[in-house]
Amino acid sequence: MNSIRRFGSAMIVPVLLFPFFGIVVGLATLFKNEQIMGGLADPDSLWYQLWTFIENTGWTVFNHMELVFVIGLPISLAKKAAGRATLSAVMAYLMFNTFLNSILEIWGPAFGVDMTQNIDEAVGLTEIAGIQTLDTNILGAIIISGITIWLHNRYYDKKLPDALGIFQGGPFIVMISFFAMIPLAFLTAWVWPVVQEGIASLQGFMIASGYVGVWLFHFLERILIPTGLHHFIYTPFQFGPAVVDGGITAAWVSKLSELSASAEPLREQWDGGAFLLQGNIKMFGSVGIALAIYSTAKAEKKKQVGALLLAATLTAVVAGITEPLEFTFLFIAPLLFALHAVLGATMVTIQSAFGLVGNQGGGLIEIATTNWIPLMGNHWDVYLAQVVIGVIFTVIYYFLFRFLILKFDFALPGREKEENAETKLYTKKDYKAMKEDDGSQQQQQFDSEYDQRAAAFLKGLGGAENIVDVTNCATRLRVTVADPEKVEDDKYFKEHGQAHGLVKNNESIQVIVGLSVPQVRDSIESFIDEQKKQ
Repeated sequence: MNSIRRFGSAMIVPVLLFPFFGIVVGLATLFKNEQIMGGLADPDSLWYQLWTFIENTGWTVFNHMELVFVIGLPISLAKKAAGRATLSAVMAYLMFNTFLNSILEIWGPAFGVDMTQNIDEAVGLTEIAGIQTLDTNILGAIIISGITIWLHNRYYDKKLPDALGIFQGGPFIVMISFFAMIPLAFLTAWVWPVVQEGIASLQGFMIASGYVGVWLFHFLERILIPTGLHHFIYTPFQFGPAVVDGGITAAWVSKLSELSASAEPLREQWDGGAFLLQGNIKMFGSVGIALAIYSTAKAEKKKQVGALLLAATLTAVVAGITEPLEFTFLFIAPLLFALHAVLGATMVTIQSAFGLVGNQGGGLIEIATTNWIPLMGNHWDVYLAQVVIGVIFTVIYYFLFRFLILKFDFALPGREKEENAETKLYTKKDYKAMKEDDGSQQQQQFDSEYDQRAAAFLKGLGGAENIVDVTNCATRLRVTVADPEKVEDDKYFKEHGQAHGLVKNNESIQVIVGLSVPQVRDSIESFIDEQKKQ
């Protein structure tokens, strides 16, 4: 369980990058839409060009999500030398994809893969750092990074013969990874196309199955997010010929004028089925999930959790980018994510039964500008039903998520295990006053406040000799100690290091530091390294 919690916390590191970029993309999409901005959003105008310039960069983290996870996980999960572990993970991931590229270039037909396809049109292929390879999405990134972190933690300190000393440490991990990636690449080349083909075969069934197909489409689109295979579900519908030539998005936009001028039910005018409605899950489901997480957070953590959830929820609702919110509970509580997929698919299926169709795969901006605004005049009843059903499911989401979070005591943000003690934010004046009471600390000079806090924490943890390993998540210093009896109590850490609390579980110690925890961890590791050299 401790390992699962550490992994869940490590996922926060890359996920925290998503909200800002999601908001940038959402704003750019909003300001480029002619339905809202009028003539100002003319594609030839400077206004449109500037927002295109901003939007293109806003997609950076999403277009390179695999690398973001490969880099982000070692930062928290490497027990030492996190920077070197990160370099090793990146090299292993690049080697894996290069091996995969070579295998498919040479023996592609044997694995059922055509590497001569245009990368922009091929289904199942992608490009990673300029390497054409199979699209394993973040699942492949997490697996490769996880393997490399395990190798790093196990073999980084391995002493090699003097003649091979140049290969010790990081180079040794890369050497092992080189040989480990070969069989893994062959296994992926053999298994992954089969998985992709199996998912593709579901498309015909979904199209021919009415409401069952609608439910299955949206269920798979959600539940497969952790694997990255959700792309194979919606891409042929959104951009390809699965339902209509050219894809749902292009066909829907081209018919907007015709649809808005007619009072006939949308379902009778549109032959694209009730697919690509997953934006409703993002708009309505995300709000219910966020409220449930916030309401179950500990009282002293609500402010911090609220700030995190606000940005993540706005990104999901407005821009339709759900990773910042979903990844906060996806790996910590998979049961909740499965429930999310079931509820979301059920909600969309009911909305489709009330006549909802269209291009609604994104967030509020896309739904409003390509559905509500141009079509509200003649089809307001459909959209009223859509919103009413959505709000009802927001309430259902809230109560079911809240019930399960409390019942199973999921350690979601704000619910981490900690002792019941007063938690307050200390001022700099408070800190100086506390320092005066600690003569040993008062005499020592530090380069920064981080060093001051790190020195206090290190002393409270029993000294450098009592530290087995130290990592961190978004706000917590996670330490394994040799002797838990040497660790000071909660009061010490609050008074002498400005901590917000302490969690003790035998040898596993968590010091609740706040958002400055990466800097504090770096200082602690520096102190430990200095002591080892003495």
